[in-house]
Amino acid sequence: MSVGLLALLDDVAALAKVAAASLDDVAGQAMKASVKAAGAVIDDAAVTPSYVQGFEAKRELPIIGKIAWGSLKNKMLFLLPAALLLSYFLPWMITPLLMIGGAYLCYEGAEKVFHLFAPHEAEKHEASIEHAAVDPASLEEQRVAGAIKTDFILSAEIMTIVLSAIDVPDFWTRAAILAVAGLGITLAIYGTVALIVKADDFGLFLAKRAKTHTGRAVGRGIVVAMPVFMQVLSIVGTAAMTWVGGSIIAHGLYEFGITGPEHVIEAVAGWASATFAAFPGVAGWIATAVVDFFIGLAVGALMIPVVAYVVTPIWRAIKSMLPKRAHA
Repeated sequence: MSVGLLALLDDVAALAKVAAASLDDVAGQAMKASVKAAGAVIDDAAVTPSYVQGFEAKRELPIIGKIAWGSLKNKMLFLLPAALLLSYFLPWMITPLLMIGGAYLCYEGAEKVFHLFAPHEAEKHEASIEHAAVDPASLEEQRVAGAIKTDFILSAEIMTIVLSAIDVPDFWTRAAILAVAGLGITLAIYGTVALIVKADDFGLFLAKRAKTHTGRAVGRGIVVAMPVFMQVLSIVGTAAMTWVGGSIIAHGLYEFGITGPEHVIEAVAGWASATFAAFPGVAGWIATAVVDFFIGLAVGALMIPVVAYVVTPIWRAIKSMLPKRAHA
């Protein structure tokens, strides 16, 4: 009996080692794949803080929590199974679906640029496609819904990049790696966003409560700097949506044999890397982002009338045919 028990314990220990090795492999692969998606992750983190601007400080973290929960559901309930199934059964559909999402990001970015240069016209366009919220609760719901929609596209880009970087053939291991990467990326993005939006409160706390003059000075500096930082971040977020959308469109066109935009991007990036030889990688990345931005802006500008005169009327007609929800 004792020999049998020892043998069983040895088997359990061996299985535990295999399981631990598998978990380490999943975690390592998830980290490696997540690094590949760093650009899209940064873009997502830059876009999100703009959705909490204008709300009371006490509502900022709850709003971020709602968006983070929506983002996690996007990844785990929809994008993870969809990415795995499409990659297995219909890999040719991934590029067209990403391009549709990219066009939406271009539209969102172009609309914000339009608002910057022609605010009255932009407000008329916004009013034509959706009803403006009048009370804070409705506005919060509207903002959260908008953030989750935008996050869905960025998350699709992130999950696709992560999936393409996984070099494990087993379906279930790929699924585990994708799930771990999706969870880790979501926590990283929205943890960072929470720190950003609460930095001014931390600065105010330091300015009032710090025990040293230096600490209070740092707090006052944070309070003064954060409004400017948030404005800069809002601009970066708009640019990020536009250049990510433009990048998705350019890469998608390349996949379908329309290589012109991709060749322009490569040529400009090569020129920038050669011209600024002291930091070729940074120069090439900036040049690529700039060209992607203008491609995205052009696509987004074309999308504005399409959304106003085609997509919105069709969507309203579909909604009018759906049964109305009963109100309590």
